[in-house]
Amino acid sequence: MPNDTILAAEHIHHIYASPTGGVPALDDVTLELARESFVCLVGPSGCGKSTMLRIFAGLLAPTGGRILLDGQPVTHAVRRIGVMFQKANLMPWRTVYGNLVLPLELAGLPVAEQDERAASMLDLIGLTSFADAYPAELSGGMAQRVAIGRALIHYPEVLLLDEPFGALDALTREQMSEELLRIWARHRKTVLMVTHSIPEAVLLADRVLVMSPRPGRIIADETIPLPRPRSLDLMHQPEFVALTERLRHHIRRT
Repeated sequence: MPNDTILAAEHIHHIYASPTGGVPALDDVTLELARESFVCLVGPSGCGKSTMLRIFAGLLAPTGGRILLDGQPVTHAVRRIGVMFQKANLMPWRTVYGNLVLPLELAGLPVAEQDERAASMLDLIGLTSFADAYPAELSGGMAQRVAIGRALIHYPEVLLLDEPFGALDALTREQMSEELLRIWARHRKTVLMVTHSIPEAVLLADRVLVMSPRPGRIIADETIPLPRPRSLDLMHQPEFVALTERLRHHIRRT
């Protein structure tokens, strides 16, 4: 692996068992994520994007191939890799603060350190005044911000995001994209994000990987040369539009 690679997939295959025989989900996926890069994974529904993310996270063992974190095999979930799914999955009986510190409680960190990290994270996600609120009192976007904070609070080096804004309305989704850009600029984690939105991928990422229909393979790897910092205003620029069209062309060819 190159020296700046933090996470890599080597010849990943995956087949789901079924009563009628195996269902192939992934076919020989090989890719590398550079440290502090932001990479998006796009492709048609059912192409194996979420399966790939679960394998990267150590939550699912591949049928073949291996995942490497700094050159060491990933065979189970590790604290250096944080994961966030489409649903916030907040515990309704715990406050925003309580949901944020849950990973720290499970890790046995001292209460004083939990408080310190929670205060910092509440400030980062802009919810300091909602520390004592319960999930039922939050908007969808606010709940997703808590979920992002919970994924980041144990200081992972890699953050895996599985369609994190897919359940939000279009306006809130755009706002959350800008929030994610702001948070990533401050913390510079290595991010791999699954999304169905090509404009969202171009807005956020340094690279966009395109997967084929099932069984999923990487069929295109596009560098996004747009300057940072970025904002929603970029989406009207000719270069942005050209990049989205190029990615759509890759998907239409599948």
